[in-house]
Amino acid sequence: MGNVRSEYTDRMGFYGKEDPRALVRRFGSPLYVYNEAILRRRCRDLVGLSSFPGFFVNYSAKANTNPSLLSIIRSEGCVVDAMSPGELFLNRKAGYMPEEITYVCNNVSAGELTDAARQGCLVSVDSLSQLDLFGENVPGGKVMVRFNPGIGAGHSDKVVTGGKKTKFGIDMDKLDDVLALVRRHHLRLAGINQHIGSLFMEAAPYVSAMDVLLDLAERLLALGAPLEVIDFGGGFGIPYHKYEGEERLDIASLGMALHARISAWAQEHGYSGRFFVEPGRYVVAECGLVLGTVLATKSNGMHLFAGTDIGFNVLARPMLYDAFHDVEIYRDNGRPAGSCAEQTIVGDICESGDILARNRMLPLIEQGDVIAMLDAGAYGWVMASCYNSRLRPAEVLIGEDGNARLIRRRETLDDLCSTLAF
Repeated sequence: MGNVRSEYTDRMGFYGKEDPRALVRRFGSPLYVYNEAILRRRCRDLVGLSSFPGFFVNYSAKANTNPSLLSIIRSEGCVVDAMSPGELFLNRKAGYMPEEITYVCNNVSAGELTDAARQGCLVSVDSLSQLDLFGENVPGGKVMVRFNPGIGAGHSDKVVTGGKKTKFGIDMDKLDDVLALVRRHHLRLAGINQHIGSLFMEAAPYVSAMDVLLDLAERLLALGAPLEVIDFGGGFGIPYHKYEGEERLDIASLGMALHARISAWAQEHGYSGRFFVEPGRYVVAECGLVLGTVLATKSNGMHLFAGTDIGFNVLARPMLYDAFHDVEIYRDNGRPAGSCAEQTIVGDICESGDILARNRMLPLIEQGDVIAMLDAGAYGWVMASCYNSRLRPAEVLIGEDGNARLIRRRETLDDLCSTLAF
């Protein structure tokens, strides 16, 4: 597809038999687009990390909960987690059974804990007070406990989930308190888990944190804990800087280290339970992008702006995390790129922070162009909102046959009133 800037999606065959400009005309703008073949490839990357019989990829559904994508992920052999009643509901809609779902929650009500347990999910709690609350309401039940390994990693403080400055998990030195609550409520400590953060691109911190959790598991097994699941967490990063040639996470090396460690440890300790990794972003980020239309261009002094219909209500990550998404540019006449200039791409929300890409050196963007924000499959649509009473976009899936099908319709104005009580 000759275009202004489309080398990456051309190389990946992202659009199959479709054209991004035609997709916008057919389904509207802005528009989330996913590629099934890429989604399946990323699932297989992770499932292939280890051939150990008890190894499972536990997809973190908060990254993307569209049931059409969830059903594909399930078909590739991944189990799933849920962090809310809504995620649990959507997982079930996609075909997941309760025994395939881990309920990994944070600061929730007694009713929520009880409902997940009654549905048959293994429930993970991440504080002593939540463990006590679970025990009071599900006495004698199975529980997983999330520990804080004291190690954090990630591209932003807002996505680091391990270490002393995060709200997640129970300190390792509180193990005696955990065991006291387990005994008091006659609970079955069936699992332990951790999470160090998100978007790490080096394997070493993850492997180090694995050792921390395995040391804890060894202590618990020696005390007679009936462990069934050891969950190392997720956070595997993807290369967002596509046009700069950013290197991928070395998944093969990570797999070799992970497989060797869990295989040897399980044999040494006679462990016959399951090991989980808990990726979200790595599974879905690269299979999705969001298309939008350039509706205005302007200059303020020396600064050039391209105004689009992709506000932060559609793609929130740049506003929330200063996250980087690479940009492609499509034009009806397919003219080759001319001169490049530093430009800032903004959305249609009445906020100064509504910036998608700041000071990027790109071919000069024109009114009427269609742009793509790449790698938006994770934490894209799921974080979208109706702020400014703007409607959330449709989602389409490019199937393995190369054809597009609608997997979520665009919202309508009537949807804005659907929950109101007059």
